[in-house]
Amino acid sequence: MNVRRRRISGIAVTAATALGLGTLSACSSDSSAAGNTDKFDVVASFYPMEYLAEQIGGDHVNVTTLTEPGQEPHDLELSAKQTAQMGEADAVLYLKSLQPAVDEAIAQSDVKTKIDAATLTKLEDHGNVEHDHGGEKHAEEEHSEGGEHALDPHVWLDPVKYAEIAQGVAESFEKADPDHADDYRKNAEALAKKLGGLDTAFKDGLAKTDTKVFFTNHAAFGYLAERYGLTQEAINGLDPESEPSPARIKELQEEAKADGVTTVFYETLVSDKTAKTLAKDAGLKTDVLDPLEGITGKSKGEDYVGVMEANLKALETALGAK
Repeated sequence: MNVRRRRISGIAVTAATALGLGTLSACSSDSSAAGNTDKFDVVASFYPMEYLAEQIGGDHVNVTTLTEPGQEPHDLELSAKQTAQMGEADAVLYLKSLQPAVDEAIAQSDVKTKIDAATLTKLEDHGNVEHDHGGEKHAEEEHSEGGEHALDPHVWLDPVKYAEIAQGVAESFEKADPDHADDYRKNAEALAKKLGGLDTAFKDGLAKTDTKVFFTNHAAFGYLAERYGLTQEAINGLDPESEPSPARIKELQEEAKADGVTTVFYETLVSDKTAKTLAKDAGLKTDVLDPLEGITGKSKGEDYVGVMEANLKALETALGAK
């Protein structure tokens, strides 16, 4: 698409070859790197952005991802080659503040269309309540500027907000690649229907439950909880790797009794050790609630919608849905 790429230098080709493109082309529609195809080349930072690009772009896009399946996106580090190669794409789609290494690389990149999903909906602060328990506040501040509370980046777990982002992505694609604008618009409408159906399923499925409280490994589900009238209590706050204090564990054990909590949820990409310890000590069950940061062989679904449907079933069981 990009005229600049017709004259791609031998150095760039060599760099791309040296990469092996195991990371960047794992989910491409062909074997080329971002920036070397005749399609609209999009680099997505991690799975939820990749899914949007593929759903909206359809046959007109070549989507590559910076985060390999099974890799914890918060921990992603980019090589200089990946950063250089990103500049050959037509567009990059990312969520600012989730992956600092990606934010830095995009700031330095001269890619023409930079789409920050965080600007396409309203981010909120869900982390401060959990972090203030037991002196764990520091974990949240690692992700914020100037020591202020960080905004929760896990916005894709709310189908309504995810649909808002999808609309903004579609508009960016239409502007950057006007030849295929009609198709992008139609694809976005089809995706909006799919996400609308998911929203209805969650609303109906969680309307009447024995309890509204659920425990998670880290605070990824604040938007989902807010959307459907639930209360998320996270063991570790926004940072999946931080360790909870003994006071926080004790508090959760007491709350489990008070609120009729049956289950401690953990996720596929992060250690389940803390969740299982808490569950054992408090006599609770464990189950998976997937924050959809990546699809792997362990995922309970093949794509975003499939995994979200599995999440709904897990919540219905844990909360005692009627």
